[in-house]
Amino acid sequence: MVDQNASVPDVVTTALAEDPTPATRGRIFAWSLWDWGSAAFNAVVTTFVFTVYITGSAFGDKDVISAQLGWALAIAGLLIAVLAPVTGQRSDTSGRRKFWLGVNTFIVVAITASMFFVQASPDFLLLGLFLVAAGNVFFEFAGVNYNAMLAQVSTPATVGKVSGFGWGMGYIGGIVLLLIVYFGFIQPDVGLFGVTSENGLAVRVSMLIAAVWFGLFALPVLFSVPEYRAPDAVRRERVGFLRSYAVLAHDVARLWRTSRHTVYFLLASAVFRDGLAGVFTFGGVLAASVFGFSAGEVIIFAIAANVVAGVATMAVGALDDRLGAKPVIVTALIGLVVCATIVFFLHDGGQIVFWTAGLALCLFVGPAQSASRSFLARLIPAGREGEVFGLYATTGRAVSFLAPTAFAVFVTIFGETYWGILGIMLVLLVGLLLLLPVKAKQEQIS
Repeated sequence: MVDQNASVPDVVTTALAEDPTPATRGRIFAWSLWDWGSAAFNAVVTTFVFTVYITGSAFGDKDVISAQLGWALAIAGLLIAVLAPVTGQRSDTSGRRKFWLGVNTFIVVAITASMFFVQASPDFLLLGLFLVAAGNVFFEFAGVNYNAMLAQVSTPATVGKVSGFGWGMGYIGGIVLLLIVYFGFIQPDVGLFGVTSENGLAVRVSMLIAAVWFGLFALPVLFSVPEYRAPDAVRRERVGFLRSYAVLAHDVARLWRTSRHTVYFLLASAVFRDGLAGVFTFGGVLAASVFGFSAGEVIIFAIAANVVAGVATMAVGALDDRLGAKPVIVTALIGLVVCATIVFFLHDGGQIVFWTAGLALCLFVGPAQSASRSFLARLIPAGREGEVFGLYATTGRAVSFLAPTAFAVFVTIFGETYWGILGIMLVLLVGLLLLLPVKAKQEQIS
């Protein structure tokens, strides 16, 4: 249980000053700690540590394994796209949103802990790939319910601050944990508790640390935020799993009729969110291959980039509430395109270019992600949060090939890695152009 009188950042206090509901500083802080803890899966498992480990030479040919990892994640993405809206819808109608957040979260915790058994041998590659794919599926399911709970810890006047605070906590929490596992276990020849890199032990122990981290920081929201109860006006009869798809199709058709711009936003945000993901996915590749960063320098830059993104996201939350989410997203996307253009044209300038323009670029990534979530949250009436955030996850997965494909196509055509910057920039620009016609003020979907 989080102390209701605990000292928390000013952004939480500011948000609550405008919040007439019983939501407390402790409740907002408890909700945001899930973001802080969940970064264990994003930063340690899927980005910097475990996927790097299983695509290493100890498991076989690197190129072959990378392709296998891509297929495993593609299968996971397909399952998420098919199942996320229905699982979100069913958590709405069952009134057990927090319950399913807890179930899916601790499945991810168990999967992360199970990665300890993936030894540095080709015999364990299939297990590692399966665990990464399964973890992604259940992590997205948990995220649908977590995002849907945003309405329970905020109001239309504070949703931007609260969303930004949570997203910023995710960035910073991931970096804190990354520092612990990297300098505590991975980087030293002999780490804490005498752990060495023999048979991948340093990475495997890091997975245990990540699992404990996520599990502990997921507990406060489960204790502090009440279980969701669907309002009588929107409560619907429970139906079987397969029947849920028919209900979903009916609801999507109604969404198209009653709030077409919400559908437009789901499509636009899917495109620019994939571009945002590409910024971090290929940032390390560009730093190393184009700007000559060493492996250690890449990690140092990653830490700085995530801190900048986290602080910016928290700070811009107030503007989200004051000006609206759309101006924040549009400004952020323009800033990203401008910074990417600078990096592209000045790539011969060396590391100073990447440090300055790259960190400037990171100022805009988090605010765009957070404001996208708050934009949608403002449109969803009580009782359909899980379903619509499920569609949010589905549309994002449906186009998740855009940034990697654009990056690869530009590099393949022009033969130089730095051309991939234009590929990512193109995805961001298309997302921006799709967003511009979307009406920021519209009737709530019903």
